[in-house]
Amino acid sequence: MEAVVVDAGSKLLKAGPAIPDQAPAMIIPTQMKRMPEDGLATDSSLCEDITVDPVVRGVIRDWDAMEDLLHHVLYTGLGWEIGNEGQILFTDPLCTPKAVREQLVQLMFETFNISGFYASEQAVLSLYAVGRISGCTVDIGHGKIDIAPVIEGAVHHIASKRFEIGGMDLTKLLAQELGKSNPGVNISMSDIEKIKEQYSCCAEDELAYEKTGKSCQTEQHTLPDGQVITIGRERYTVGEALFQPSILGLEAHGIVEQLVRTISTVSSDNHRQLLENTVLCGGTTSMPGFEERFQKEAGLCSSAVRPALVKPPEYMPENLTMYSAWVGGAILAKVVFPQNQHVTKADYDETGPSVVHRKCF
Repeated sequence: MEAVVVDAGSKLLKAGPAIPDQAPAMIIPTQMKRMPEDGLATDSSLCEDITVDPVVRGVIRDWDAMEDLLHHVLYTGLGWEIGNEGQILFTDPLCTPKAVREQLVQLMFETFNISGFYASEQAVLSLYAVGRISGCTVDIGHGKIDIAPVIEGAVHHIASKRFEIGGMDLTKLLAQELGKSNPGVNISMSDIEKIKEQYSCCAEDELAYEKTGKSCQTEQHTLPDGQVITIGRERYTVGEALFQPSILGLEAHGIVEQLVRTISTVSSDNHRQLLENTVLCGGTTSMPGFEERFQKEAGLCSSAVRPALVKPPEYMPENLTMYSAWVGGAILAKVVFPQNQHVTKADYDETGPSVVHRKCF
């Protein structure tokens, strides 16, 4: 039985057998709806709106919900049988607290009775997915942005940076902007999310964005309830906020400048290797025009060595940026489990949850 790879993001959970040249077998929302307990007479319309987020800004926060979600994924979705559980590899976000890693390995061995466990950092895995062991990842997730230099398969933690903004904050920004241009129209956040995915794009440069303030083509969009809204400059504002964070009310540098500053704190011997192997990942980076804008900004940046993006190999699945950490996990699973580098049940029974820090790094 193939090992299972799980990448649990704030918005989407990606899971499936470790087959690197295929997309994950399951890509499902991480957010769950709380159902009324059997026998309790409750108004179903009330409980419809009670949602639970097991993962918040990349970190597991609700362990009961996470257990339920993993039970559904492993037994219902991927066909595991109780009493015959296999091996599992999890992707670790940057800055995952030690206590969270320990609680995850404990959950998997004690509740799910798995036969083997491994965890590896998302930045390292995203580089594996494009055939690199050194480089720098710029991961724009739903709840956070991680910039992580990786040297010879190890994250340089001192230089890495995490920003507590992500796709969810861009969705809120779009809601505000559409509210200004379409007063009196009530749009749900789930509709805003869909509008963001359908219409958002990046302007060619800052000047092109400024021009959209004077003249910008508009489109009519019909909401599910029949209301019609106008979408114009807002579609560009979402992407622009990543290059001009002042739009979000933040005093911070844009994404390319942040990358260059992050790498400047690493030994100069590694600058070229890191900058010339830059990997974009996370759903937001697949926004139309984002990659071109990133490369244009990179050409203008002040560093002697300019960032250059690594293209994924042609044999890799489409939309690799959406789940590159999962693909890297599938590649790694093909190595660590056959070579017995993983945490076994015997390791766990002997040492306890802290074994994860010794065997997974």
